[in-house]
Amino acid sequence: MDSEFLEIPNMEDIVTAPEPEPEPPRLTQSHSDVHARLSAPLEKYTLYETKTRLYIVASNAREVQFKVMEIDMTGPKQDLTLIVDPAVYTRAEVMDVLGHMEEEGGGNLTKRLTAWGLLGFIRFTDGYYMVVVTKRSVVALLGGHYVYHIDKTEMIPLSRGGDEGKTKSKSADEARYMSIFQSLDLSKTFYFSYAYDITNTLQRNMEREKRDDDSDDEEIHSFNHMFIWNHHLLRPVEEIMDNVFEWFLPIIHGFIDQAKINVCGARSVYVTLIARRSHYFAGARFLKRGVNDRGNVANEVETEQIVADLVTSSFHDKREGIFNSPRYTSYVQHRGSIPLYWSQDVSNMTPKPPIEINLVDPFFASAALHFDDLFKRYEAPILVLNLIKSKERTPREGKLLREFSQCVEYLNQFLVQRGKKHKLQYTHWDMSRASKSRNLEVIEFLERYSTTVLEKTGFFHNSKGIQKGICRSNCIDCLDRTNAAQFVIAKKALGYQLRALGIVSDVNLSYDCDAVNLLTEMYHDHGDTIALQYGGSHLVNTMETYRKINQWRSHSRDMLESIRRFYSNSFVDSQRQEAINLFLGNHVFEQNKPRLWDLPSDHFLHNNYYFDNYYLRRSYIFWWTEINLLVKKYEKYVRRKKELQIMPVSEITEPLNFPGSDQKEPVMEVLEDKLDALVSYIPPYPGFFDNYWNECYKPRSLSSFHKVFAYNMNSTSRYNSDDNPFRPRKEIKGLEDITEDKKVSEVPEEVSKIPDDPLITIYKYTLQAMA
Repeated sequence: MDSEFLEIPNMEDIVTAPEPEPEPPRLTQSHSDVHARLSAPLEKYTLYETKTRLYIVASNAREVQFKVMEIDMTGPKQDLTLIVDPAVYTRAEVMDVLGHMEEEGGGNLTKRLTAWGLLGFIRFTDGYYMVVVTKRSVVALLGGHYVYHIDKTEMIPLSRGGDEGKTKSKSADEARYMSIFQSLDLSKTFYFSYAYDITNTLQRNMEREKRDDDSDDEEIHSFNHMFIWNHHLLRPVEEIMDNVFEWFLPIIHGFIDQAKINVCGARSVYVTLIARRSHYFAGARFLKRGVNDRGNVANEVETEQIVADLVTSSFHDKREGIFNSPRYTSYVQHRGSIPLYWSQDVSNMTPKPPIEINLVDPFFASAALHFDDLFKRYEAPILVLNLIKSKERTPREGKLLREFSQCVEYLNQFLVQRGKKHKLQYTHWDMSRASKSRNLEVIEFLERYSTTVLEKTGFFHNSKGIQKGICRSNCIDCLDRTNAAQFVIAKKALGYQLRALGIVSDVNLSYDCDAVNLLTEMYHDHGDTIALQYGGSHLVNTMETYRKINQWRSHSRDMLESIRRFYSNSFVDSQRQEAINLFLGNHVFEQNKPRLWDLPSDHFLHNNYYFDNYYLRRSYIFWWTEINLLVKKYEKYVRRKKELQIMPVSEITEPLNFPGSDQKEPVMEVLEDKLDALVSYIPPYPGFFDNYWNECYKPRSLSSFHKVFAYNMNSTSRYNSDDNPFRPRKEIKGLEDITEDKKVSEVPEEVSKIPDDPLITIYKYTLQAMA
């Protein structure tokens, strides 16, 4: 239902307000039953206020279940007084509650606004503000769950007290803090979802659903804190509320895009790209380099490529079982700054400031923490692709090359005892030199390397197989060269994913077919977004540069972006860094302590040298955490919950007894509620809903094609009338096949059962110098 929540001008309207649709079967018929639970996540928030109170009435997508929150605006400004009503109301019941509120407020209950999400609370020098999402747009659809981009937000002050004791200087500080906070534009590249956990990978989300209900692994049942950018805004309510994420949304910062490959007019394959930026060591390019004392690197981004054959939209399959649809695949890559203590001084106003290694650690303790975390998140093997320069007239990147090589060599010497598969598999290749040479081919090397990567890590295929390991790519900025390398690996992964879905029989896709052109466009936007967030400009060198095509045409664009990046790094980065530090809670205002703009440096905001002993007392020899190297027993969860198959209503006749529950009631008569009971009753980790039929397929709701996201999605069919998206669009004569992976290494055993398709080939792109 798209209409806004009903206005309440007087009591008569409240009493006679019509109900738009019949209520679904409820677990309780009275709002006094505080144990009632929502059958779908809260999605719409209507804010009402009186002179002393702020009321938030939240509803699900169909607006048939409601919850109420009350905020007292008369208390001390340093305190947040918040009361959450545990009851779940019907529409009629919530109207009665609002009528009672209006009576208590003396008829002064007025509607403030309608929001689509609550992000949390922030306080500077005075009272609290609440940050809400007031405008959103759909950017992706996964498993029937929409993913949204934040288009507009609003800050609502929660203080109604007087200004006693408030000096002019404090008011000026409050205004300046507010200005800094709002300079971080939340309407650019911030994303959320009501029902799908976008902070975790698809593999982790599916693994979570297939775990035993009594699993003691708390991390698997929670959002990934590394990517929750509003974590600081949620801290004030974490001590007040047990179910924070029932009311508040976790948001990520990065990039999300989705496009569709139409295969011969008969099948549709959805390609989704999700880039999650870590908030642990976040900041602007020249102000955040290398690693901090906790092992967090600058510009750390996890990129996931989800390829799905959406014959049906949900994660469930009638044959395989709940959350076991084999139509979903994914592949994950990682980028991050070189994990050493290094920096660049921008005070001399040069486009390429000299690189300085600030701290030489013979034990590489922070790098050890970083790689240990990669083992924890992705398992072994860890493939490290280092793309920085090796030969320079004035040594810059070469300093880091020697130190990084020594770092990996030092850490590897102790991993030998744990087996070869746990060693960091390090590869250095001077990509910049290759791109400028007439004798070296960038694409040719990356094609061979991408085959090696896919053979060693595999990819996630729901109910069939998993990805174990990660490819960690970096150049000096982790922008241009890194994005090009990740694209080539992603192209190879796309071939494997399409082959696993039965779409193609050869994993080697032509660079100029519609499918790869679509992927190229997506990764170009992906790289541009990451570059803007970190470097302040778009990509300087694109795939055209590294494929050595259209070089003269792109030269002027590359120069312009270089100038923009230099300007941003010289004049804008410090303001961006202040906004990031304030938003993430790296700096919190305290009386009699320096204000944010008075700090000479933010180094100690990101590094703590007086800290807990956990990081100080790590062994310099056994630098890893043993449990992170153990093989995760995921295989036993691949087929988990197959017994919970989707069945006709007539076949579900016995009561359901949920694990850890005293519930003995028969299943409700409606199939929707049967599936809701089967799917949603999981020990309460944040966001455990899977009511895709309520979110994607709203019953009794009029829709049209121009409003349907999937209909308006970018697609291969928009560019060519040819229905085959894997046929090359450019005829390149006289060029031999450079499918080097066929010559150098064999296709992995698990994907070598299907014969090769002669229509799908890869060509070597060697163009003669332009006249």
